[in-house]
Amino acid sequence: MKEQNGGNECAANFCACFSALFLIMALRLSRFLLIFLHIVAHICRSPVAALSSIFVLNRFQQSDLSLSDSATITQTGALCLTNCHHSTNPAIKGHAFYPSILQFKKSPVARTTQSFSTHFVFEIESEFQEQGGHGFAFVVSPSTNFSDATGGPYLGLFNESNNGNPTNHIFAVEFDTVQQAHLDDIDGNHVGIDVNGVNSSVSESAAYYTDYGKMEVVVLDSLTPIQAWIEYDGQMKQLNVTIAPVSHPLKPTRSLISYSIDLSSILLEHMYVGFSSGTQRLVSKHYILGWSFKMDEPELDLSSLPSISDEAPVWKSSKLFLNISVASVALSFLIITAGIFFLAYRKRKLTSEKIEGWEIDYPHRFSYKELYRATKGFKDELGKGGFGSVYKGVLPGTGIEVAVKKVSHESRQGMREFVAEVSSLGRMRHRNLVQLHGWCRRGDDLLLVYELMPNGSLDGFLFDVKAGCLSWEQRFNILKGIASGLLYLHEEWEQVVVHRDVKASNVLLDGDLNGRLSDFGLARLYEHETNPKTTHIVGSFGYMAPELSRTYKSTTSSDVYSYGALLLEVACGRRPFEPGRPSEEIILVELVDSLWKGGRILDAMDKKLENCYVVEEAELVLKLGVLCSQNAPESRPSMRQLTQFLNGDASVQEYLNYKDSVIQDDIGMDQNPSSDKVINNFRHSG
Repeated sequence: MKEQNGGNECAANFCACFSALFLIMALRLSRFLLIFLHIVAHICRSPVAALSSIFVLNRFQQSDLSLSDSATITQTGALCLTNCHHSTNPAIKGHAFYPSILQFKKSPVARTTQSFSTHFVFEIESEFQEQGGHGFAFVVSPSTNFSDATGGPYLGLFNESNNGNPTNHIFAVEFDTVQQAHLDDIDGNHVGIDVNGVNSSVSESAAYYTDYGKMEVVVLDSLTPIQAWIEYDGQMKQLNVTIAPVSHPLKPTRSLISYSIDLSSILLEHMYVGFSSGTQRLVSKHYILGWSFKMDEPELDLSSLPSISDEAPVWKSSKLFLNISVASVALSFLIITAGIFFLAYRKRKLTSEKIEGWEIDYPHRFSYKELYRATKGFKDELGKGGFGSVYKGVLPGTGIEVAVKKVSHESRQGMREFVAEVSSLGRMRHRNLVQLHGWCRRGDDLLLVYELMPNGSLDGFLFDVKAGCLSWEQRFNILKGIASGLLYLHEEWEQVVVHRDVKASNVLLDGDLNGRLSDFGLARLYEHETNPKTTHIVGSFGYMAPELSRTYKSTTSSDVYSYGALLLEVACGRRPFEPGRPSEEIILVELVDSLWKGGRILDAMDKKLENCYVVEEAELVLKLGVLCSQNAPESRPSMRQLTQFLNGDASVQEYLNYKDSVIQDDIGMDQNPSSDKVINNFRHSG
């Protein structure tokens, strides 16, 4: 055995030396290749190249492009389309077009559009990451005048009146960071094909396929350089769109979008090519770092891309990446040979993982190795919840901080269905939901990757003295945000999702102390792994609706009940059930209801606020907390009604007047608008 180990060690040392030798040869040869490629790039930038519909722009100059509206060239040579001058005005549009008009048809009556392809690198910087101020688009247009266009969802290309007009003759590929339901957007992080309007003919969530066929999510506004390839085959009438981060230098073999479309009726003989962007409510900066175009297959030199600031980006400082990108075929063979030895050695060191074939069908999948590295071996535990432990991690390559939740199961029964639904939840995009980046399965463990919330849970701020005290303005804003998130789950997403465990510890706070609902859908999904012969009621005592003890079936109305408990918890600064208090104060909703009847409802407010709150808002929250705690599910308001109440779009008093006759017929209550129906809620909820 010792001799065998010694042989393996010698083999590994030989492989390392062999790899180093070839890499030294590659570095020396690449110096000569760099000189040659810089000469070629300089020639391609000349005006002569434009006459043949071929150009390569690795570092922009003012003379390279025709700019309008807010578009400008930065000092580092990057094209910035919007918010380039540190403007705080979010309603901005910007355009940049190649100044020479290009011939897309051989004659005005030609029935075939010439094949073309483009390759560019972009970077989006949003004021709030993953909540960008809309996106940008690559555009083929008969004109560069977009003075009548609007920004925001129309991307600086169209307006409400001409959106979808076939006389526009505009083809575009959008990279959008905001979901617009009225424009049929699939989510807030997608790539779409637009013809004469922003209602995409086809769209896909932003992602790319690795060499092993695994789909990796790409966050468009993650402040990292991203490559895009757009290729149209005029003979086959086939359009392919592919994206990948610059850290993945080679173009993926499988396209994100492969779409059959005949552009001959859309594109005219002569067209302009360029970029357009528009923001509306939130500030976003849209950068183009390099661009090539050809009526065939252009080549873009990634080594010459500018940065968006004076500091050079990390990826640009990698000499290995630079030399690999310019290596010849012979040199590539040598590097690949050395790489095979390196991968074989590395494979033995990393944790093994068995991936079943069906898992490739579901997007947003991380490899176990990625998450193991991201969490440094699952060392930094953030806490434990009802479904497993949570670990802090940083995704390699992107630097995005994440929380990785390990959900363990005793059985693999229904795992495929479980993964399918988790993957579906990954498409959700809402500012008040913690974003689910992806998943990983290893044996009987399911790992869920969420964005990291730096300020922890709302529960900590309410009950942990060290965390500090939230102001009333912050509390009210959090409650409105969670109501908006629940409304999205109940009514606005493509499926109805019941949370089943709404409580303060499942409300996480981002860097600006905005409330984000976590573990949405997880409770419902978890039942796929339970024994169907056993009863599995998910929830927390004090938050569970009383009907669950009879029906065992969670509904949107039971979520409303839990949200009512949260309303009272946030306003009163105490938990729904505290057995150590006097008997009349043990159950929070009973206490608030009693104070409401006595005309002293504000006595229930959190004393830590020291009367620093808006009286009307405080009364509204307390009354809504009682109304949500009605025994009968049909007597509770819906999340849409609650959102309207909290936003001041509807009157609680009018709602009470409408419900008053129904409540009196049901329980014989007096003229007081509060209800005795809430008294026994908590006694039956356990």
